Amino acid sequence: MAYGGEHAACRKQSVSPVRTSSPPRSASAAKSADLSDSRIARMCIDRGLKMTGQRRVIARVLSDAEDHPDVEELYRRASALDPKISVATVYRTVRLLEEKGILERRDFGGGRARYEATEHGRHYHLIDVDSGKVIEFEDEEHEALMHRLAKRLGFELVSLRLELFGRRLPEVGTPAKKGKTARKDETP
Repeated sequence: MAYGGEHAACRKQSVSPVRTSSPPRSASAAKSADLSDSRIARMCIDRGLKMTGQRRVIARVLSDAEDHPDVEELYRRASALDPKISVATVYRTVRLLEEKGILERRDFGGGRARYEATEHGRHYHLIDVDSGKVIEFEDEEHEALMHRLAKRLGFELVSLRLELFGRRLPEVGTPAKKGKTARKDETP
């Protein structure tokens, strides 16, 4: 797959401990759970958004995503759950969730915006320009350096976003062999 591919593999490398999700629910609790149980739906409700049935489906799809889907991929997944959902509804919902600070837009190249929940935790992205793979990583040393740099320039750092674009060196092994995999973008 070429650089910026729609849904390339995404692996998270961690210098510090990887965040864990909420504890697994029992099978009976999982069966009785409705769409309002998704973490994105809870974030929407906490921010006062009205949760229609279609928004709940989109929130569920976003909550379950282990990749950085674009709107077309969100539509494909959501319409598989509710065929009445239109692509326009997905676009409007994504825009609303972005405005409310629930989703963050990412640009990994390829001309399509990709999305992830803001509560995914602090991490950075390395995009392989040849394969389109997105590797997530955490790096406390890098963060400390950026804070020192901002302070030296007379600023207090309030936000940090880092997206590196690179080409894998031939002698370097794959990240999956070296670290834990936390999220992945895959071509369906």
